[in-house]
Amino acid sequence: MSRLKILTWHIHGSYLYYLSQIDHDIFIPVTPERTLGYYGRTPSYPWPANVHEIPAHLVKETRFDCVIYQHKQNWLVDREAILSPEQRAGPQIYIEHDPPRENPTNTTHIVRDPNVLLVHVTQFNELMWDNNRVPTRVIEHGVLVPSSIRYTGSLSRGCVVINNLHARGRRLGLDIFQEAKQRFPLDLVGMGWAEVGGIGERNHLELFSFMKDYRFFFNPIRYTSLGLAVCEAMMIGLPILGLATTEMVTAVKNGVNGYVETDRAKLYRHITRLLADPEEALFLSRGARHLATERFNIERFKGDWHGAITDVVGHRSLSTSPSYSSLKVTHASLND
Repeated sequence: MSRLKILTWHIHGSYLYYLSQIDHDIFIPVTPERTLGYYGRTPSYPWPANVHEIPAHLVKETRFDCVIYQHKQNWLVDREAILSPEQRAGPQIYIEHDPPRENPTNTTHIVRDPNVLLVHVTQFNELMWDNNRVPTRVIEHGVLVPSSIRYTGSLSRGCVVINNLHARGRRLGLDIFQEAKQRFPLDLVGMGWAEVGGIGERNHLELFSFMKDYRFFFNPIRYTSLGLAVCEAMMIGLPILGLATTEMVTAVKNGVNGYVETDRAKLYRHITRLLADPEEALFLSRGARHLATERFNIERFKGDWHGAITDVVGHRSLSTSPSYSSLKVTHASLND
């Protein structure tokens, strides 16, 4: 397929950065106010040359091969505000970054158009959403870490990476973090760090160098998608410790690349042991790096996205594309 022009919004900077590794041109609308989705090429990321800013008022006048939505505001508001009727009727993909919040099992997704491909970033998310019989596909995260940055574990502390934890409460594990921080040396980085006793912010590349010396990565989150920071920490080689919920239970194998538990007492015993035993941490580090390389490598991610875009732009019937409905047959055959 020739090089395509794709319109999307800047919602999650890290995800957009990894999406920009595909071999197509990505256009992100901007406004003078730089509000949600219209941030443009922010200085926190080393954006490649294929990411282009476009004034929002010029979007209707520009031909795009595919539109990718990443937030309910894109779908409910921005689509009508800045797209032409022809663009709204063309090839479209909606990336759902999160599991359902209102009700974990009975929440109906806002996309109801069977001509739109609904892409989930984890199998857990696809399972939990009521997808309206809209065609779905799971494209798991892919991350890119410089080869020169690798785990040392020399610092007997744990690293936590969450933005605005103070405002996101129990869902993101504010209480778990506060409880664990009273017991163990934990350093939190991310936006809103001062409100929860963190130590600052780091831009994308600085974060990798910052994390590599910590003994382990601590993830107190109860209920959200699998965080890119978790995948990045694994790719560097940090052992992962966290709660055995959502997709975390498939990303972390106890005794291989870290530990996940629903019993906090057990989790805290693992933390105590790793702080005292750098050799076990080094063993888990090798497992983390191996699993991340197998599962979250950027080439696999790029290939998955190339396949999704090819199917949508090529007008192949989405009902016959890899989706939950077709995977269900495969699972049934395995059980025979």
